[in-house]
Amino acid sequence: MISIKVPTVGESITEVTLLKWTKPEGAWVDRDEVIAELESEKATFEVNAEQAGTLHHKATEGDSILIGDILADIDETATKPAGEAPKAEAAVPTAAPAPAASTAPVTSVPNNVKATPVAAAIIADKKVDTNQIKASGFAGKITKVDVLDALNNPGKIQFAGQDLFSRNVRPEKMSNLRKTISRRLVEAKNTTAMLTTFNEVDMTGIMQIRKQYKDKFKEAHGVNLGFMSFFTKACAIALTEWPTVNAFIDGDQLLYHDYADISIAVSTPRGLTVPVIRNVESLSMAGIEKKVIELAGKARDSKLTAEELTGGTFTITNGGVFGSLMSTPIINIPQSAILGMHKIQDRPMAVNGEVKILPMMYLALSYDHRIIDGRESVGFLVRVKELLENPALLLIAKDPVASLLEL
Repeated sequence: MISIKVPTVGESITEVTLLKWTKPEGAWVDRDEVIAELESEKATFEVNAEQAGTLHHKATEGDSILIGDILADIDETATKPAGEAPKAEAAVPTAAPAPAASTAPVTSVPNNVKATPVAAAIIADKKVDTNQIKASGFAGKITKVDVLDALNNPGKIQFAGQDLFSRNVRPEKMSNLRKTISRRLVEAKNTTAMLTTFNEVDMTGIMQIRKQYKDKFKEAHGVNLGFMSFFTKACAIALTEWPTVNAFIDGDQLLYHDYADISIAVSTPRGLTVPVIRNVESLSMAGIEKKVIELAGKARDSKLTAEELTGGTFTITNGGVFGSLMSTPIINIPQSAILGMHKIQDRPMAVNGEVKILPMMYLALSYDHRIIDGRESVGFLVRVKELLENPALLLIAKDPVASLLEL
């Protein structure tokens, strides 16, 4: 019998949470096959079988397990079941959902919602929000009676699986990631002299560039031309000009960074993660976009490594994707500043004595006043605004005419 122990994932990490078993109890596993997913306070990682054999769980999903504890045992003396793979493959075409899908009428019911054919027809005809229907059928299936009950109680919202006027409270254990987020946010508020300065940027120039070049850009580079590459490039340039915004406090010293490792806040079902794009100042626009897509994809799939989540010198967060018009982001310690992007909204603006409707975005820079003064924070944000409103400046960080005249 071979014991699979929880591996060491970082110097400061003492325990992890078992997110899920990818192989069931008693199942046969091959060597190096993934058997479980664990979550530390920094990242999610997989555990592989060290030998082929029969798997025996030593923990349940949701358990907190100390580093070095036994996660599972593998009986390497067991014999691999004959015909295991063929049986699994043969089970696919005979699965119950297949004929149901072929005989059910085409409706607007989402694929992840189970409903009887009559119930599905009523939902499609009456355009009933399935989130407001309490399913009472077998295995959570919505029945005709369930739909009619929802129609007879218009405007009365039911929480999932609860009756009207429910007073139910559901305790749920906090994940290691959520505990870490909570601890770091409180630490940031309690240990920094945080202030926020605001400005707004006219997004007309960037939106015109994206409209003009988006097809050619995708054809040439295989990725879409998004907003994030403009913002990260603008911040990298501004950080070279305002180095204090890119510095940390370390005891009685200031640590200045002669590079821009920019952290990008990504929202996932398990919480907020902040992967890092290294040396943004040295990347092209396409290189930035590719890295953003790579890291965002890993974040959603819980595949980020601890290395990809540590070491940033500055952070950008985009609340605009959720509709936020203005906010005050919290510093990602030990960094000294964070830029908040927001929703692009058409607003009337005074331009040369005339009122014009322009696509505007509010920008927010939260900063640690212990290291960054008002002049530096405002100067940094104004420079970012200037670069975004004049995207050509992103090429050489100077006005072309001024460069020509050596001004």
